[in-house]
Amino acid sequence: MQQTGAGVLATLAARGQVVGSLNQPSDQAGLIPSHREIPLPGFHAYAAGQSVVAGQSLDFFVSSSVPYDFSIVKPGASADDPETDEVVHRFASLPAAQQPIHPGSYIHIAKALTREQVPAALAMECWVRLFKNDAQQGMITQGDIETSGIGLSLSATGEIVFQGTAPVIGPKLQKHRWYHLVGQWDGSENTLWVDGQRVAATAATGALAFPPSPLRLGASERQGRADVFLDGDLAMPVLYAKALSAGDIQRRCAEKGMQVAAGKDLLACWPLNEEVGDAVADVTAHKRQGRIINHGTWMIGGPGFDGTKVPRYGVEYDPGKDVSRGHGLRLASDDLYDCRWKSTHSFAVPENAESGIYCARARFELNGKAMLYHVTFIVRRAASKAKAPILVLCSSNTWLSYSSTPFAVNQRWNHSWGTYGCENSHPLAPAYSNYRGHHAGQPCFQQGLRMPWPAAGPDVLYSSKATGYSHLMRAERFAQIWLKQNGYDFDVITDLDLHRDPGQLIGYRVLMINGHSEYWSREAYQGVDEYLKQGGNAVVFSGNTMFWRVSFNPEGTVMECRKFDERIGGQEGAPIGEIFHSDDRLRGSLMRECGLPAWQVLGLECDGWGGIEGKELGVYHPETPDHFLFKQPEAVALAQGETFGHGPGGAVPRAVGHEWDVRLGRLKALTKKLPSGATLPDEPAGIVTLARGVREQKDALDYFTNPVKSPDGTVAEMIYWERPQGGRVFHAGAIAAGWVLSVDPKMQALVRNVLHHFGVTKK
Repeated sequence: MQQTGAGVLATLAARGQVVGSLNQPSDQAGLIPSHREIPLPGFHAYAAGQSVVAGQSLDFFVSSSVPYDFSIVKPGASADDPETDEVVHRFASLPAAQQPIHPGSYIHIAKALTREQVPAALAMECWVRLFKNDAQQGMITQGDIETSGIGLSLSATGEIVFQGTAPVIGPKLQKHRWYHLVGQWDGSENTLWVDGQRVAATAATGALAFPPSPLRLGASERQGRADVFLDGDLAMPVLYAKALSAGDIQRRCAEKGMQVAAGKDLLACWPLNEEVGDAVADVTAHKRQGRIINHGTWMIGGPGFDGTKVPRYGVEYDPGKDVSRGHGLRLASDDLYDCRWKSTHSFAVPENAESGIYCARARFELNGKAMLYHVTFIVRRAASKAKAPILVLCSSNTWLSYSSTPFAVNQRWNHSWGTYGCENSHPLAPAYSNYRGHHAGQPCFQQGLRMPWPAAGPDVLYSSKATGYSHLMRAERFAQIWLKQNGYDFDVITDLDLHRDPGQLIGYRVLMINGHSEYWSREAYQGVDEYLKQGGNAVVFSGNTMFWRVSFNPEGTVMECRKFDERIGGQEGAPIGEIFHSDDRLRGSLMRECGLPAWQVLGLECDGWGGIEGKELGVYHPETPDHFLFKQPEAVALAQGETFGHGPGGAVPRAVGHEWDVRLGRLKALTKKLPSGATLPDEPAGIVTLARGVREQKDALDYFTNPVKSPDGTVAEMIYWERPQGGRVFHAGAIAAGWVLSVDPKMQALVRNVLHHFGVTKK
């Protein structure tokens, strides 16, 4: 059985394996064509990877407008005092050195048009759906459309423009609807067509000029650089060495971008049917192949597709079999997934380094104030070192998901980081996340790993300083500090590490899932299930666990998450038809709706979230105080009616906040109505409720995420589960469960009992 389980996990690992190493240096800006630059004030930095194996090196990439000191630290015994941190390495102080960013996605086509290829006529055709109509935007261009270029574009006030031998200006285009556009020059006229109708014309004087510039789809040129980026969706761009007839144009409009253009006069046709990667094929003999710069977004459908008509429940929808779906590519002026900065520092991690959370720390002065900036990374166990009894999983996918403003204005120690981030250091710097759309309103479905993520800093709060509540990296520090102080040996990995190699779970007595472990890949989910089937044990100090599905590109540098339903944090303006991932073409959004429910692996399912200040947070009420985990080997002293999971007298820290999980039975009782096509699953056998997490607010969600009230205020459940399929689970059911280990002797004794029964002893 051990070998069988390891084999299954190896298969999962191969499925999730990334190509290359995240510790390789980023691409340099010179590896993309000349591009608009944005300088950043203040200090910003990232590492080449979220984690590194002890004994290997990790590169860091810094842009700073001020001098700074840089060091490597291992956070110490206090989550709130940086002076307790161990300084592992100090770099030489460095002067200010800024590295710009280059946001904006478009398709670059090196093989441009020439006068020899277009002697007498030219037509440009495409479908466009705008997210913004109050700024100039390029659609199909060659050169600078404000000076000597040619192409289809949008004016600064939203009118469609064809620049041939002279500009032709058409009507203003509205947002959020598809338009079929044709601009053409026939030697005597420049004409513009919208949705099959001729809308404007000017007389042609002279011949077309072809500037020595590349073709660009979704951008234009300004001062020799890609700029004037499209904030919208692009479908079926085509170039012809002829003028199309009215009948031709009306037929092409009626085809809704579903038919590839044909004929001997084609100069290029890009169906945009790749749906993954950065290569775009021209299907004509001219082979004007394109390259997407800054990623863009695939799997959105084309002009004939209505994503709101895809059913949410009851019907298995396969986008590959939908003949009406078509293809489109979503572009954004703030798309950026790799800063492409030059490496500024490299740290050789000692082979004997302790596995755990580390930070690169910058100290600097900005506007007369002393500042700290952290680049969090994980040191993994060296291959030469034996596995510890416990493997702690950091919820790094969630840290990234909340990184709404990667280029935020620099903050001082213990600052609050909201769901939508902080103030941006530059108005054009990217500021999107799994909770916040792009500047022009495009839903955010992807986030880059070669970007700063200050949200993952050790000092980041989610509440007021008086409450001191966190839900990202800082929230996970408390359980790790407690483990170390109590003599438990443990290794640490990230969500991405687990995704890449689920087989590494074999050999650990306990997997500890810690903090806000909300975002999971299919590979990681299946790996944990298989590990438990082989006799593994899980200790879960998490709430809102295994809630949203993510995937990664083959290089492991971009995380994809397609969240549906604005009521529960889904992306605004994202129809259910767009929830299918480009990485694997599989359904995204809620894990439970992707056939990957949390309850099936860990016994609990998320039922909501609420306030984060003081006594808005809840505590545990014992349900089965005679259970052996409360008795052996230590007696957890719980008097009749006494609560636990809080500080003295019920003060903070308090365990049940701000998101939580319950058993299926409780969720089913809260669910009064089934959506069309939906079913409610039955709970597996063997789950025992140890305690109920109660909050005064009583806010909850039913199984289908409709808002409800818990009759008795129970919104979380702490369980012990001997799974029929194998494995044991202790699940605390709330994000802040690990937080109270820092103060509550009862919780501490209970966890010691759990670890004892799971075969973990102290060093």
